[in-house]
Amino acid sequence: MDIVKLALLPASALACVLILAASPSRARGGDGCLTCHQGLGDKPSALFAHDIHARRGVTCAGCHGGNPATDDMEKAMDKGAGFLGKPGGDQISVVCARCHSDSVRMAAFGSRLPTGQFDSLRQSVHGRLSLTGKERIVQCTTCHGAHGIVAVSDPSSPVHPLNVVATCASCHNNAKLIRAYNPALAVDQLEKYRTSVHGVRNAAGDGRVAECASCHGSHGILPAKDVRSKVYPTNIPATCASCHSDPERMRGYRIPTDQYEKYSRGVHGTALLLKKDLGAPACNGCHGNHGATPPGVESISKVCGTCHALNADLFSSSPHKGAFDAANLPECETCHGNHEILPATSALLGTSPDAVCSRCHSPGDAGYAAAAAMRGRIDSLESGEKSARALVEEAEQKGMEIAEAKFRLRDARQADLEARTMVHAFNDAKLAAVVAKGLATTASVSEEASMTVKEFYFRRIGLGVATLVITVLAASLYVYIRRIERRQARNGKNV
Repeated sequence: MDIVKLALLPASALACVLILAASPSRARGGDGCLTCHQGLGDKPSALFAHDIHARRGVTCAGCHGGNPATDDMEKAMDKGAGFLGKPGGDQISVVCARCHSDSVRMAAFGSRLPTGQFDSLRQSVHGRLSLTGKERIVQCTTCHGAHGIVAVSDPSSPVHPLNVVATCASCHNNAKLIRAYNPALAVDQLEKYRTSVHGVRNAAGDGRVAECASCHGSHGILPAKDVRSKVYPTNIPATCASCHSDPERMRGYRIPTDQYEKYSRGVHGTALLLKKDLGAPACNGCHGNHGATPPGVESISKVCGTCHALNADLFSSSPHKGAFDAANLPECETCHGNHEILPATSALLGTSPDAVCSRCHSPGDAGYAAAAAMRGRIDSLESGEKSARALVEEAEQKGMEIAEAKFRLRDARQADLEARTMVHAFNDAKLAAVVAKGLATTASVSEEASMTVKEFYFRRIGLGVATLVITVLAASLYVYIRRIERRQARNGKNV
């Protein structure tokens, strides 16, 4: 390189030339780009010295292109030699994918990483176009960094389990940024996460607990409304179970690993997983999302009450409220359970060995007597409704008009539901009033249906009698006509 060319080079490039000239063996045998930039003392070269790619033998040219084996800057940065310079926009991820999407190349570097990350990123919510419409929202370097990339297991990695929440929050806690993409998306997830059991343990250095990627995924993150998303309502129980049903992972946390099995058998799990009722609660319905904890409220009825509002209100003013508080018992959970919540049948109420009332109450106390009386009222209403329904169905089968009575059965059914709800007040007088209303309806329906059935038989008997009379008359008329015909025949012969 002659003096004229040297004079035309900028100061930084000139410094690189001088450094390479002083170290010709390193330039020709190693990474000349790195040698030059280390001589300049810039940050990228300092970071790259510890980068996992540098450790695996990837040179600067692996991403930036060019020829790292020459001390001639023009040749080193010759676009004809594939020099890219600093990749920008989507070109960043495309450059990463040249190796990370090539299983042969990855195997040559001794890597066992999956090679579908780039495809997953493109299909993810982060793979959508940014506000400029020219590139994706997120590039590989957004989360992993550029020159100082280290393995996920390295505590200094921005996507290490102890750091990933802060990495995600760098965008998701930015109200201005998030508002531009999704105004409905909350920007306080990190703050909520730090209040959760997961977040507290994560902040204390436990990298085994759930963080953002544990639930949402990493490269293939999808919107929560996408049925393929790990946090779509019907998928949430399995997502939580991926940790909470793993005995090895739960070892040391003193948490049972059968919650998913129990939930699947319960009314909530049956509704969500089998009937696909998206209104049924998944794990996050009771435990929360980012702020997930055992229900951290004064009373678990505050959690159940978000859906079962009337039941919770009745219980809060019932005699059991004070008793449960004094005994430090969880409210709804004590009688109904938590994960394996079974259908609330009449068997729960009363004094039988299987009834939950008999767990605390015994013969002789007021609660025992009240439980027996309340069960009797519920049974009487259930029996009355069943009897009325049977009579209505009988009338229908006989072809009788019974539409009005059948419609009033809805009122009886409603009274039954109200009665079962009123049980949570644990007040026999209040229950009696609701049951009386239901019994009055069932009695009215039963009477009308019974009369309709009697009318059917009355009509049948009347029809039978009328048929008999008509038959007798027809037979008599036939006999009479035959007599006349025979008489006329005899008279004709005599003439």
